[in-house]
Amino acid sequence: MVQAKIAPSILSADFAFLADETKKMMDCGADWIHVDIMDGHFVPNLTIGAPVVKSLRKHTKAFLDCHLMVSNPQDYVKPLQEAGASMFTFHIEATEDAATLCAAVREAGMKVGVALKPKTAVDSKVLALVENNLVDMVLVMTVEPGFGGQTFMFDVMDKVEKLRTLFPNLDIEVDGGLAPGKTIEAAAAAGANCIVAGSSVFGSVEPAATIKLLRVAVNSETV
Repeated sequence: MVQAKIAPSILSADFAFLADETKKMMDCGADWIHVDIMDGHFVPNLTIGAPVVKSLRKHTKAFLDCHLMVSNPQDYVKPLQEAGASMFTFHIEATEDAATLCAAVREAGMKVGVALKPKTAVDSKVLALVENNLVDMVLVMTVEPGFGGQTFMFDVMDKVEKLRTLFPNLDIEVDGGLAPGKTIEAAAAAGANCIVAGSSVFGSVEPAATIKLLRVAVNSETV
């Protein structure tokens, strides 16, 4: 049975106090910290890179779930390994040789995830990565990558349902527009167990309570 993993996204944190914000989220019950790495090319926005991850790692033992919205993700394997990343999730749309990239990430000692944009299908290439045990997680984007605060896309839940049906023990992550209420229930019902939440957690008056609500929603579907 898959376990709920709640990953607050530091894209919604105060960048001047990332170490403090990370500690706060972990103290509030988060399982992972989601780190959005954008290069201004694969997506128009530009956020942080390996140097910031390295600095953050000095102040936390948290599982750093790094989501690379970048072109040429293979160029980031060694820098993120040296920075202390825990999970290296690349976009399937950004590479021509996903299997080789997966092997390089594993060789570097990081867990590996593959991310899909909303319009990218769960096709034979994606399925082969899971079937051959080349990835630890599949991230199904529920908004277009690159910006926070977007509206959750309910129509991509079909992809989550397909993956959960085929792979009962797979970690399936969703990212974008997740909050207690309508969207987390839909994602949990479809089979997602790893929940990225930005503004809904960081903007909450009681982030611990919000994290608990997200966890309860997932666990109610996985018991």
